Amino acid sequence: GSTNSGKTLFLSNFEASYLQQGFNVLYITLEISEEDFAKRMESNLMNVAMGDLYSLSRDEYLKKIEKIRNKTIGNLIIKQYPTGAGNTILFRSLLNELQLKKNFVPDVILIDYLTICSSSRIRTSENSYSFYKSVAEEVRGLAVDLKIPIWSVIQTNRGAQGASDMELSDVAESHAISMTADFM
Repeated sequence: GSTNSGKTLFLSNFEASYLQQGFNVLYITLEISEEDFAKRMESNLMNVAMGDLYSLSRDEYLKKIEKIRNKTIGNLIIKQYPTGAGNTILFRSLLNELQLKKNFVPDVILIDYLTICSSSRIRTSENSYSFYKSVAEEVRGLAVDLKIPIWSVIQTNRGAQGASDMELSDVAESHAISMTADFM
């Protein structure tokens, strides 16, 4: 999607749905803080506008939290990495740590978002096609190794800004992402 089109909201909706179905979700953010995403998630699960969260009385808030507990069976871990710093080596390390320390194994991973991840194979590249192809292949490889879905979002290129229908060629940074993804 284009800038401010709701990519994080899309992932937040996936996350809420997975949790309500009883799945364990690992949400990796490279864009917004863990606290900001938690507010978005809370707002989404409570079905309350983010701006209205702070106007809830303590009792209203606690009632909504209890309602969420009753309908949400899955567990959620949110982990933030600095923009451009997260890669599959760090993600694998996080997964090992979560399993050892918290006995948490995700059923699905959501990454916000793919083109601000780094590659663990290519350090820097003038060729964005090769760099983002590597990132996409590494994330896809992680999903295959873990045998779980990994969802992510990406921005569109300038030509698709404001378009109602997107094409595979409208992916920002590298068409190689389109060629690597299992579903777009």
